[in-house]
Amino acid sequence: MSLATRTVRPRNLRIEFEVLEGDSIIGPAIERGSWADHETALMLAHLRPGMRVLDLGANIGWFSAAAVLAGCEVHACEPVPEIAEVCERNVARAMAEGAGRCTVHRVAAGAARARARIALDPRNFGDNRVIEGAAPADMHAARELEIEIAPVDELLPESFVQGGINFAKLDTQGSEWLALQGMRTTLAHSPRMALLIEFWPYALRGARPDELLQFLTAQGFTLGKATEAPFPMSAERILAQVSRRDPVKGGIDLWGTRGTPFHVLGLKARLHGLVRSLKEDGR
Repeated sequence: MSLATRTVRPRNLRIEFEVLEGDSIIGPAIERGSWADHETALMLAHLRPGMRVLDLGANIGWFSAAAVLAGCEVHACEPVPEIAEVCERNVARAMAEGAGRCTVHRVAAGAARARARIALDPRNFGDNRVIEGAAPADMHAARELEIEIAPVDELLPESFVQGGINFAKLDTQGSEWLALQGMRTTLAHSPRMALLIEFWPYALRGARPDELLQFLTAQGFTLGKATEAPFPMSAERILAQVSRRDPVKGGIDLWGTRGTPFHVLGLKARLHGLVRSLKEDGR
């Protein structure tokens, strides 16, 4: 099946960019000028030319293209074939303009090689979830297809696995824990890195929400919400905030660093974050 697309010129990405027709979230945002502003700003503030980047759950390639334009070497995973095609065309445009490179793998990042089914939301083309059994109740109208799953440690070239990565984005609609388990060797060789990771307890597969946060903390990551002014948060504080949100729509994006500065957006953002840390949760 081929998805219709249109080409737009987002103000925050100095290239033409292809989006999916009929998408209700990502496409319209990019057409208005950008996508995931805070997360993109955090990534770009951390990146330097020549860094190694992972984009797991790449979708149409916004983060991959931005990293290529920043001069980085990127490996991206997108398991839905027709979306991966658009991703490949977008990163090709970025490679024609920027100094970086990107390889797109048409698989879902997971703990081990396997075949699985993925449910595709009919309106939000960024919400595609690997499923076990029936599709979730909020995806009753979803189309399903079979995809391949592979661990990152087996996908990446030896230079990435043994030399380590500098940045990872994990937005796999509930498969983040499994993706992390499949990249343990890469993580072990990456003492200085940052990450953006979706934390969505409702959809999380393979572990409890607290286990995911405890794993990242044990790996040495300082965590906080990926906002315009992030501040370090304990796992307990993150869980408490998420528990007060709508369970289906209440996921948040987290920013994490280890061996490298957490605050990358300047003094003003750091001070803003300090104020927010005192105000949130009635503290």
